[in-house]
Formats: sequence, C-alpha cells, structure tokens
Amino acid sequence: MQARLPLIISFLFLLSACNPPTASDEVSGLDQLQATMTGSFDSSAQASSDDSYYNILLHMEPVWTDKPGKYLYVEQAVADAADKPYRQRIYALEQKGRGFISRVYELPEPERFVGAYADPSRLSIISPNDLIERKGCAVYLKPDGPGIYRGSTKKKRCKSTLRGATYATSRVSITGSFVQSWDQGFNDEDEQVWGATEGGYMFFKK
Repeated sequence: MQARLPLIISFLFLLSACNPPTASDEVSGLDQLQATMTGSFDSSAQASSDDSYYNILLHMEPVWTDKPGKYLYVEQAVADAADKPYRQRIYALEQKGRGFISRVYELPEPERFVGAYADPSRLSIISPNDLIERKGCAVYLKPDGPGIYRGSTKKKRCKSTLRGATYATSRVSITGSFVQSWDQGFNDEDEQVWGATEGGYMFFKK
C-alpha cells in the first residue's frame, strides 16, 4: 500500500483538475480558496500505510466573518491527543493578482481557544488586531487547475528555533478533497532537523 500511495495521490490531483469549478462566477477567488480550505481533515489513510507518519487531525474554520478580510482558525493535534493541539494559528487570506497569500498568525493565550473550530464564535473576544504575525512564514499560493492551489513559503524567511532549527519551510497543495502539507525545519547549515523527510502529510477531508 505504501508504494501505491503516490500513484493514488497523483490520480486524485488529475481527477480534481478535470472537475469543473462548483462555485458560481459571482464568488470571488478568495471566497473559493477559503471554502476549499474549510473543513476537518485527518491523515489516517497515510498513517495506516506508512508508520513513519502520525494520524494528525487538521481543522480549519472561518472566523470573524462579520469583519473585513478572510480568516481561518486552524488547529492541529495528534489523533490520540485531540484535546491537546500542538498548533493553533489564524490564517489571513489575501489575493494578489492571480495568486494568493496565506499569512500566519499566533493567538494570544491559545489554550483559551482549544476546540474553537467547533464554535468559531469563541474567538469573538479577540480581534485581528490582537494577533501576532509570524513574519516570513506566509505561504504564497497559485491556482493550478480548477479548485487546486499550490504554494510555499519564501525560502529561509520563516524563522524557527524548534529542535535546533534556524528556519522552516512549508510546501502546500490544496484541493476540494485533501490538503497536502510538508513542513520542515533546517539548521544554519541547511540540514533538516525536524519534519517529514519523504514527503508531505496527506490530510483527507472528512
């Protein structure tokens, strides 16, 4: 099964590219991107075929829909510790020409918002002005077919101190059925010190 997984992923990308857009022409590009990213995902299929990957839960839900801008609350946790997320972020989506930027922000006192994907109104006690931007960590996305987006961070701009790293990179592919995300940390000699080594995590939408 492990050897077949890349073939299955490639087939899914081709299938997604052949499907016509489901959004109406009146819906903006940002609306389409946000809708494609929204939902609950997990990497259980990948984890069951390759024990070097964990089953990770990924939740992304729109927040502050009554304010200008497009924001997603993002929460990631190992499936066995779903109530103890290791990552909580806000993604702010922007359009730039034909492409998009997903800026990454930290939350003040994130433990207050664990599980807020199930009730995004919990974030109404703060506003975008309270967020802390992770400068240099924005992901730059480009459309790659109907309902498909691919992109990455700018090399070496996203600073990291995790496990001896000095910078981190992220490569992302997004479709209506799954998100592929490959996060890696490197030291000042460009040696990888954390993150998957063979490929990104595959999060299929539930």
